[in-house]
Amino acid sequence: MSEDYRRNNPSDAIVKQMVLIDIRNMLQSMGKDIKSFPLPEIDNTYDDACGVPREIFEESNIESTEDDVALSESLNNEQRAAYDEILSSIDSNDGGLFFVDGPCGTGKTFLYRALLAKVRSQNKIAVATAMSGVAASIMPGGRTAHSRFKIPLTIDSGGYCSFTKQSGTTTLLRTASLIVWDEVSMIKKQAVEALDNSMRNIMDRPDLPFGGKTVVFGGDFRQVLPVVKKGSRAQIVDASLRRSYLWDYMRHLKLVRNMRAHNDPWFAEYLLRIGNGIEAANADGEIRLPDEICVPYTGDGNDLDRLIQCIFPNLNENMADTDYITSRAILSTRNDWVDRINMKMIGSFQGGEVEYHSFDSAVDDPHNYYPSEFLNTLTPNGLPPHVLKLKVGCPIILLRNIDPANGLCNGTRLVVRGFQRNTIDAEIVLG
Repeated sequence: MSEDYRRNNPSDAIVKQMVLIDIRNMLQSMGKDIKSFPLPEIDNTYDDACGVPREIFEESNIESTEDDVALSESLNNEQRAAYDEILSSIDSNDGGLFFVDGPCGTGKTFLYRALLAKVRSQNKIAVATAMSGVAASIMPGGRTAHSRFKIPLTIDSGGYCSFTKQSGTTTLLRTASLIVWDEVSMIKKQAVEALDNSMRNIMDRPDLPFGGKTVVFGGDFRQVLPVVKKGSRAQIVDASLRRSYLWDYMRHLKLVRNMRAHNDPWFAEYLLRIGNGIEAANADGEIRLPDEICVPYTGDGNDLDRLIQCIFPNLNENMADTDYITSRAILSTRNDWVDRINMKMIGSFQGGEVEYHSFDSAVDDPHNYYPSEFLNTLTPNGLPPHVLKLKVGCPIILLRNIDPANGLCNGTRLVVRGFQRNTIDAEIVLG
């Protein structure tokens, strides 16, 4: 960890302090304290964030790009109405609770980026979160809601988030002028209510939702609803935000026109009809997909090759283009099909192939009922296969939070740049 610092600092003492500060920041991003480990003391004279909570320091250093600042000039009528109303709530310091509703492609994320850039350009704090790491990575400075708000993984009605009144998270939320929470339709209402209870507590304003802060929720109840294990339809609906007392406080801002999906008005309108449940269906409730968006199935054994060629045309000529790699993907409903497609795709990349193997073992198995050879054949959801075959230039995705503060979280997409014995060198391309 010291090699980068040694290039610019001849002093071993300075290098040592810079590495210790890096270690402390990484530990803090995962909820740990460096003082819990037998490491040397940090000299605060080398710490740029001395006296400032890490959360405030990180958010204050998020710089809005010129493109993001200019987004407000490209808003359509519905986006402009929502943009002006939310900014008015921030400027008046009266607070407000808003829900931005619209199917995929209607420009919800476009609106969030414009709001975040505007607030941050005024030297104010704006907190951007989402239910998943993928959705959070789209917004500048985005973090998952559980990471940012310290929401317990298991929570009941009436619960609270796990941060204390003396924590950096509390200081951040008190200072924030805007909180954006995307894909909130996917989370159970108890998590949102926990943040509401905690905000009322730390702001000492128990009579106002979220302590009087301006909070923007976004999502689409036509898409994935909260996951309730083995739950009935009624239980899933009951777990959603629509059944929360907060729903009555919200001002709904709908985005329904000027969809940007694929820059194709016909396809955008088609998606909108499906999302609203008005597309014609047969007696079994099935919808016929238009031929324009289908790759025909012939059953001759080359269908997968045709699909790959359609989604990834001229792969080897474009493999160095990160936008090409990250703007397209093949989805499947089964893990074994995913593995089969991955193997075929890896074989399409140029260069030598490198294999990595997992280390599987069963805990408390004295009679060896579950030998490693058997465990190696399993592909549980959320884990890669036992044999991981990679080539330089192929895309990979993180499956766990390693360093959320620096973009390494569940859902971050990377491109392989090199290999070592026990590590993979990769470049973040989305996140």
